[in-house]
Amino acid sequence: MKVWEVGPGIGSLTKELLDRGASVTAFEIDHGFCRVLREFAFPGEDRFELVEGDVLKTMGERTDVPQRICGNLPYNIGSVLLAQVMESPLRPDLMVFTLQKEVAERICAAPGSKEWSSLSLLCQMDYQPSVLFAIKPGSFYPEPNVQSSVLSFRRRPEGRIPAELKATFLMLVRDLFAQRRKTVRNNLLQGKCGGMILSGGVSAVLERSSIAPSRRAEELGWDELLSLTRTFSTYVSSSPSDSTPS
Repeated sequence: MKVWEVGPGIGSLTKELLDRGASVTAFEIDHGFCRVLREFAFPGEDRFELVEGDVLKTMGERTDVPQRICGNLPYNIGSVLLAQVMESPLRPDLMVFTLQKEVAERICAAPGSKEWSSLSLLCQMDYQPSVLFAIKPGSFYPEPNVQSSVLSFRRRPEGRIPAELKATFLMLVRDLFAQRRKTVRNNLLQGKCGGMILSGGVSAVLERSSIAPSRRAEELGWDELLSLTRTFSTYVSSSPSDSTPS
């Protein structure tokens, strides 16, 4: 089994994976850890590959598809890396990550909750995320000032958003959640989507989607967001180029 591991450190989890027969590609940016992994932990191990550098760059350069991705994600890039993975075609059936507890709650949030966000939608679009267990700060060295959670991401048999609408859906979601205190109409008007709606404007698209313009993004569920995506996609494709957004 081909496994990608993010942030292996000195290789504790890596060893467990190798002992179980996996082929591991490890992404590590810390030069000290890289030296330990390369020269002391796994020298000559033909099922171990070390990729040195910023995982946000090096992972995107890969063309092979792993069967699993796992790792203790650095808190400062966890959300960004997840977003990159979720929008990439190189996605396995199962991923397991350690993340900051607050980020885990956002990922697993339900529509209407205060944690419901663009990250929730992105992570739930093609996967079913769930919290497996919590990890206390004392389990790490150095001890962080935050709580951690381990999450699993199992790929859905069928994604929530049709492939042909995915790019439009992601663009709408980014605009809708750009400023949480603003209404869906104002966020769409001020975002990329508003500049693309030419005939009749944002209000007409919301009306055809049966979404009140005064609502806020965190109130919208999957069915409403899919309806909005379909309407927006149709509206843009049929809009004349000489009209003005409204």
